[in-house]
Amino acid sequence: MIRLITMTTLSLATTSVAGDILLIPPIDCDLTQTCYIQQTVDHDPGPGAQDFQCGSLSYDGHKGTDFALPTLAMQAAGVDVFAAASGTVRGVHDDMADVLQGSPGAPDVSSRECGNGIVVSHGDGWETQYCHLKQGSVTVQTGQIVTTGQVLGQVGLSGATQFPHVHLSVRKDGDVVDPFAPDAPNVCGDTPKKALWTTDVPFPAGGLILAGFSDAVPDYASIKAGTADQTRIAKTAPALVLWGLAFGGRSGDRMTLTIRGPKGVVFQDTQILERTQAQLFRAGGKRTPPGGWPAGDYTGTIELRRGDDLLDVRGTQVTLN
Repeated sequence: MIRLITMTTLSLATTSVAGDILLIPPIDCDLTQTCYIQQTVDHDPGPGAQDFQCGSLSYDGHKGTDFALPTLAMQAAGVDVFAAASGTVRGVHDDMADVLQGSPGAPDVSSRECGNGIVVSHGDGWETQYCHLKQGSVTVQTGQIVTTGQVLGQVGLSGATQFPHVHLSVRKDGDVVDPFAPDAPNVCGDTPKKALWTTDVPFPAGGLILAGFSDAVPDYASIKAGTADQTRIAKTAPALVLWGLAFGGRSGDRMTLTIRGPKGVVFQDTQILERTQAQLFRAGGKRTPPGGWPAGDYTGTIELRRGDDLLDVRGTQVTLN
């Protein structure tokens, strides 16, 4: 599965001044290809929620940036979490099981929302916190000095989480700071004059996470587990279905699904999103014709549009035989 293009993406290189902390993304993945930012700091001072662009990629009172993995399979394989900056480890927890909240056996996290986590002090009132790490993966101890990019642990499912990610909180003198917009804690909309990242960090207003084929509409759990995609399907299977998993969808967005086979387009459908959702999936396809599909390679393309803007495109392929 290949990310073909990403449009309407805000990238912010740091222009921070003396005294600001400088950060790298705390996760070992490509934010334009294999992982993504699901949520950022809430900039709405009231009961609502807005990210720093006045978008919907936050929730009320959210105090950090969530660097997310597309599937549980990727989390199980292991993805490292890095120290975003050099400093001294101030606290460590590594004793909570990795169980998604809402699943059977999920622990009580009312006083441990962070799950397995690490706090690093950087001096001059700055500190970072890393939450939802995999149990048993933490590699550092309290009092240890760490350097930028040093492995602290791995992305897990501990604490108050319903998807695999590392939550990064940045604080200055105890106050929450958004690394994308450090000078605008209670406002949104204007292009930030500076950020705390040492490199461009892409933050799209929404996009596609995964695309795949199956011989029936898959259930949501199998998509998020990473087991829904079929790279080979019998040409006499009941149906040919293209599906896509998206994040940051807003009411009115349009998702277009197109299947092309050896003889051209065999299916195309545009679905309008009815409500704003942090994550969602859509699927479409056709029942197998009498005698089966022509054998060969079939491609699927999914486009996500908002108004006149193309937010994202993702492609995938399947072989029918």
